[in-house]
Amino acid sequence: MLVVSSFEYTESIEIAIAILEENGVSKEKILAVPFTKKREEIKLFDSIHYSDGVSLFDLAAALGTAFSVLGASFGFVLTWGPIIWGLLGFAIGAGLGFIIDYFWTKNKIKKRANGPASKTEVVLIIECDETLGKTVEDILWKNLAIGVAKVKKQSNT
Repeated sequence: MLVVSSFEYTESIEIAIAILEENGVSKEKILAVPFTKKREEIKLFDSIHYSDGVSLFDLAAALGTAFSVLGASFGFVLTWGPIIWGLLGFAIGAGLGFIIDYFWTKNKIKKRANGPASKTEVVLIIECDETLGKTVEDILWKNLAIGVAKVKKQSNT
């Protein structure tokens, strides 16, 4: 019988393996496979086929619009006129919004990479007799397994 379980990468998996060895499961019958997480990179432009859910142009568009309206309004009294001041206001607002959004998103991704969600998962596969299956399952559940599944081996008769 195979007992397959998944754990977060913490010390509880080490404790579970030690208890399993104390209960008669040899080291050769235990396989632990840690997963690696994909590193997230900020992409400035999304394509049709890929979007990471991070948009760096929302705040840029909002501030660009607000600054262009203010520039055009005050441009009626200033020397260069409303069109030039509206375009300057848009450029300044869009640039400021993009810079704020870029650093805010970069900081948020860095916190997420170092936070509690950054822990990887480990899959633990144990080969044991059917008589030991229930004990192994109980040990895994008591040591904070995320999920446990039992698979019976098929005999080749």
